[in-house]
Amino acid sequence: MNWANGMIIAAPRSGSGKTLVTLGLLAALRRRGLDMRPAKTGPDYIDAAILARVAGRQAINLDPWAMDQSRLKALAADQSAGGDLLLVEGVMGLFDGAADGRGSTADLASALKLPVVLVVDAERQGQSIAALVAGFAQFRPDVTVAGVILNRVATTRHERLLTGALVPVGVPVLGALPRREGLALPERHLGLVLPDETAGFETIVEAAADAAEAFVDLNRLLALSAPVAAADADETQRLPPLGQRIAVAHDEAFAFVYPHLLADWRRQGAEVSTFSPLRDEAPQKNSDSVFLPGGYPELHGPALANAGTFRTGLAAARDSGALIYGECGGYMVLGEELTVLGGKSFRMAGLLPIRTDISRPRRTLGYRRLTNLGALPWPRELMGHEFHYSAGAGAAPLFKAADATGAALPPMGAVEGRVMGSYAHVIDVAPPGPDAARG
Repeated sequence: MNWANGMIIAAPRSGSGKTLVTLGLLAALRRRGLDMRPAKTGPDYIDAAILARVAGRQAINLDPWAMDQSRLKALAADQSAGGDLLLVEGVMGLFDGAADGRGSTADLASALKLPVVLVVDAERQGQSIAALVAGFAQFRPDVTVAGVILNRVATTRHERLLTGALVPVGVPVLGALPRREGLALPERHLGLVLPDETAGFETIVEAAADAAEAFVDLNRLLALSAPVAAADADETQRLPPLGQRIAVAHDEAFAFVYPHLLADWRRQGAEVSTFSPLRDEAPQKNSDSVFLPGGYPELHGPALANAGTFRTGLAAARDSGALIYGECGGYMVLGEELTVLGGKSFRMAGLLPIRTDISRPRRTLGYRRLTNLGALPWPRELMGHEFHYSAGAGAAPLFKAADATGAALPPMGAVEGRVMGSYAHVIDVAPPGPDAARG
């Protein structure tokens, strides 16, 4: 098996334009006929969906906080097998991690031994850019900053000033993208907007690709990539399946599911089917488990409230003894009622004694160390992420929880018989040793 070369697109800080630069590179290199393999650093579902849309194939999440090195290497090798280039978008600034300092894009680059291309926002930058790039290039000897792409350059004179200042640093400038008004992706309260909801998405991507072709030395960029190593002997701890026949909700309201978890379940012999609550579909009748992933149910309150076949099918699955599990948005839908912005309330499935209110949003986010209290057929110690703007009260909790540093948090979720859920998105089994979740 041949594995693609790979590289990571990072930045000194959030807001530098690395997402659009990554999309432009993906699209421009696809125009050349390259088989691009996309990936996102960290737990972000939306960026991964955007990368997948542009690359024309599924993107994966590579999370150096929640996953151990063997898992990261195995996922990278699987994703790159048979392709031309594994292109990984970083998260936040290159060295920014969770509250405990772990999980940065630099940690991923070190684990996979892949070079980093640094996207630097050049707006209002002068010769001091040399100190910035030199600092990032020298900060960690285990991380190679192989090149720089200057973004939002004002004029050709500005470009000459910046590139001249960077000559002594020794990090090659691969391109200088001019500042362009309107070349941006819209955002929502949980981050960027999914591609199907973005007006003119294809036009934005085509413009980003045109800019990459015109202003980035793509040949030199490709020459700086490094081989993705074959995975070590398979010692990956995989999350066990919820059952033998798993029905997974999948549509615009339930879009947040990690591909590696579904792949785990299939590799362990589970049969995975999908259904759409928004189209009033019920889970497959012979399913012994149902998974409602996260998403944006608050944008689809009327459709979910009127989905009688979906609700009846869920109740029938519960009555047959199936395990029903919801994460974040899926957890909200399992409750009795969902109150959205503006104060209007909608009937939900009514399988858990929770009422969710997003009318006065309060942001809750961060990595979570989770202790499975026994309702889920999973290991006791898990790694996850919490990211929502809603509040709800439940019954007996599903998890004990701690933040990234190990500080205790209130118990999470609700369990009623074989129906359960929480606001946590489970990413992986906790690595053994001191980084395991604290009970």
